[in-house]
Amino acid sequence: MSEVAIKAEQRTAFGKGAARKIRREHKVPVVLYGHGTDPQHLTLPGHELLLALRTPNVLIRLEGAVSELALPKGVQRDPLKGFLEHVDLLLVKRGEKVTVDIPVTIAGEVADGILDQQMVSVSVEAEATHIPEGVEVSVEGLEVGAQVTAGDLKLPKGATLAADPEAMVLVVSAAPTAEAVEGEAAEAPAESAAAEAPAEGEAAEAAE
Repeated sequence: MSEVAIKAEQRTAFGKGAARKIRREHKVPVVLYGHGTDPQHLTLPGHELLLALRTPNVLIRLEGAVSELALPKGVQRDPLKGFLEHVDLLLVKRGEKVTVDIPVTIAGEVADGILDQQMVSVSVEAEATHIPEGVEVSVEGLEVGAQVTAGDLKLPKGATLAADPEAMVLVVSAAPTAEAVEGEAAEAPAESAAAEAPAEGEAAEAAE
């Protein structure tokens, strides 16, 4: 997994006004918490933090005001412009286990039918400094009716499943037949016409 070093500064000013000032300086207000310690209020450079967060479950090595390892646990972005407004970081130690969500990617093509992926990520437990980037599922040659549950996933070495093993990851279902598609298309205009046609009483009232 990726490990990125970022210089942190202590934050002593709080409130909306202080946060806006920090962001105008192209920095991000951050809270570091975990291991039963008091939350630490920090400021991190916005551009470096934004680049780091492009990697899922990136391990951030804080330097400067503090010297700690942390995982992103809460990211707030501006809903319109997308810039970082606030980030929560979870304090971790080398060797400890953490529970994270990793992406599920698909490889190959099914033999027939339609592939329905119901889980795009899965929860696993792994060592904090060795979090896998994701898990790949091969669907090559799968036929209609085939299913893959979380318990079927071949997780990377060192990772154990933290999700429900019976949770459905993907299923291959039958493609709709041409007759079914045509039947739906024929029913739609009929239903539309019925909805638009006034009732007998309404038609009489309209004539009056």
